[in-house]
Amino acid sequence: MKKSRRWVLPTVVGVVALLVGVGIGGSGSSEPADEPTAAASTTPADTSEVDDLKASLEAAEARVGELETEVEEAKAAVPEEPVATVTEEPVEAAPPAEAPAPDLSLSQQNAVGSAQSYLDYSAFSRTGLIGQLEFEGFSTDDATFAVDHIAPDWNAQAAESAQSYLDYSAFSRQGLIDQLVFEGFSVTEAEFGVAAVGY
Repeated sequence: MKKSRRWVLPTVVGVVALLVGVGIGGSGSSEPADEPTAAASTTPADTSEVDDLKASLEAAEARVGELETEVEEAKAAVPEEPVATVTEEPVEAAPPAEAPAPDLSLSQQNAVGSAQSYLDYSAFSRTGLIGQLEFEGFSTDDATFAVDHIAPDWNAQAAESAQSYLDYSAFSRQGLIDQLVFEGFSVTEAEFGVAAVGY
């Protein structure tokens, strides 16, 4: 009886050790088995993403090629030299119109020159300047032509004449208007001249 007990104990210990060893070996071997499975599961996914990117790139390159073709066709459809035709035959600018040469007689030219000289140093009404030219010996026609040819601003002449009177003498408003009318200015011109000097 004592001999059988000695052999049972080692046998039980051996079986337990064997089972533990198998368990450890099984668990150790299971980890490497899992790694290839994980690698195998990720590889197809990575490959499909790469394939998708390649397909997108190829599609983009194809679209670029289509756009380049469309651009070339559009260039070919445009006329080659539309502007060149216009620039080859520019519209000639019309020469500037020359002022017609004044067809003045010698007496008219001299009357114009004399009238301008009077206006350069003094103010005159229209009738006053014509009378001055007649006093110088010009005909009424030449004197009138010269004054109308120059055609000064008679309101400005009335204002200048009014100021000249005030520079050497005192006048009432009505007295200054009367003096300008006496000089040949119209009532409207005389009133404008008087207002211009402050009346």
